[in-house]
Amino acid sequence: MAIRHYWSMAAAAVGFRLVLVLFGGDLHLASRPEVSTPLTSIRRLAEGYWLKQASMSPYSGSMYHGSPLLLSVLGPLTNKSLIFVAVDFIAAMLIRATGRKLQIARNRSLKSLDLTEAVSNSVNVSAGDIASLIYLWNPWAIVTCVGSCTSPVENLMVVIIIYGACSRLAPLAAFGYVMATHLSLYPAILIVPIILLLGYGPDTPPTKVFRLKNSNASKTDVSYDEKSSSSRDVRQFSWKPVLHFTLWLLFWSSYVLLLSSIILNKVGGLQEMFKKYFFAEVFDFFRSFFLIVFNMNIIFMVLPLAIRLKHRPCFLAFVYTGIVAMLKSYPSVGDSALYLGLLGLFANELAEMHFTFFLFFGYIGVSLLSPVMHNLWIWRGTGNANFYFATGLAYTCLQTVLVIESSILHLNSLNRGFLYWGLVGPGPSIPLPRYHY
Repeated sequence: MAIRHYWSMAAAAVGFRLVLVLFGGDLHLASRPEVSTPLTSIRRLAEGYWLKQASMSPYSGSMYHGSPLLLSVLGPLTNKSLIFVAVDFIAAMLIRATGRKLQIARNRSLKSLDLTEAVSNSVNVSAGDIASLIYLWNPWAIVTCVGSCTSPVENLMVVIIIYGACSRLAPLAAFGYVMATHLSLYPAILIVPIILLLGYGPDTPPTKVFRLKNSNASKTDVSYDEKSSSSRDVRQFSWKPVLHFTLWLLFWSSYVLLLSSIILNKVGGLQEMFKKYFFAEVFDFFRSFFLIVFNMNIIFMVLPLAIRLKHRPCFLAFVYTGIVAMLKSYPSVGDSALYLGLLGLFANELAEMHFTFFLFFGYIGVSLLSPVMHNLWIWRGTGNANFYFATGLAYTCLQTVLVIESSILHLNSLNRGFLYWGLVGPGPSIPLPRYHY
């Protein structure tokens, strides 16, 4: 069921951004460490662009550490923040389209389980509309847009990955993946849900659902044709779109590296870009250790989550983006704005999530405390780094609770679906749960 007055609310969100961009110049959001990081700062990008225009390496000194492509694309537009409003709007529309793709895929899966009539009688709001409005009205997405950092561009590339994979458009998914990993290395872990989305599709019930269904059907008076039809409904993994994606991945990677080489031809070259692209300001003695901890810790969670959530690859992509927002070395509120927007895609499945009151006001609390503690530590000298660190620790704990709670509730919904289908426990007299599986 579509949300009434959706376009009015979307237009109001865009208008609110425009008002802040045009008349909110004294907010100084670009200098906030929660909004702008050394890797996403538009001021550092402007410095790198100036160095390039002066025929010097943009990586000279310690100012710029981003992509050379951003220098050519956003360098001339560093004083025009309206571009980030357009980027946010495009990302929201792609999230909305992704939600519709997921809804169509879920209905198709339920039809394969002979639940068409039950699903038609249930009331579900449009998850795509909810997700896009959450993204547009998320305060963190708004301050990231107004703060003129490159996080909205990175978020857009991640959304392009998910939309392209859900639509099984290999060229688009490969383009988004190459650009997202070029701008920030962490989206590389999304390769797992991309392959699952391209191979299985956006939504595929676990094979054991059909196995149990066939087992129950064999105990009842069911015709051979119906059993054969049920067996054919089990979706097999298709390698053709994955191979197509791989070929386009190689093409886009070569193209991006070629463009980067041309841009940096006379001002340092690709070697200096790879040397200074990712960094951590720590003592040289601990530098290698911290680089491994910062950038490798995320990989340890990829395989276990992929095994458990392989039948819902889009939800797996949401979990991965949440983990990246928690564990990346230079996080910002723009990272959280992305996964909170994607969370809306599963509004129907997670409607009965616990701790929503605690999480909602916890996020508000850390959003208010973070600038206060930073001011006490840096400017007034009445606090110390532990004040700011404690706020960051609370922020990470809230994200951990959100990801774990949504994952547990999502997995429990599978068992509730089994109860309805009569595969285990009571028969189909149980009302249709709001969770599909």
